[in-house]
Amino acid sequence: MVAIIDVTDASGAIVQPELLANAELIHRELRPSIEPDYVGKMARIFQQGGRMAVALEADEILGLAVWRAYENTFSRLRFYCDDLVTTSARRSSGVGQALIDHMVSHAKRLGAESLSLDSGTQRTDAHRFYFRSGFVIPAFAFSKKLK
Repeated sequence: MVAIIDVTDASGAIVQPELLANAELIHRELRPSIEPDYVGKMARIFQQGGRMAVALEADEILGLAVWRAYENTFSRLRFYCDDLVTTSARRSSGVGQALIDHMVSHAKRLGAESLSLDSGTQRTDAHRFYFRSGFVIPAFAFSKKLK
């Protein structure tokens, strides 16, 4: 049975430091260029509003989600998923959906009207999963390199 465990509390404090440290390898499957000081980097993300949960089964981390909630001029409270990754060995086994369900419960508790995320155009398998999970593409996201 997969359990979803919050690594941070509502204020962003790290409440499961051992799970954070153990999440690094799986997180690097999605974000291989995260700086070498993973725990330090994530602590800064949490200080800036990021939150994290991991999917755990028999003391093995199978996936993780990083999210944040904020307001902007376009929407009311926005609940945004920075990262959602399941270890390659456990994809299509319900781990990703369990993490989405966990984020949805946090989003509803905070009063957010939707959950959004961005996904690289090359991640077609992930896109199929997101469509099956009820996500739609409401807009294009544009980016301009500054360095």
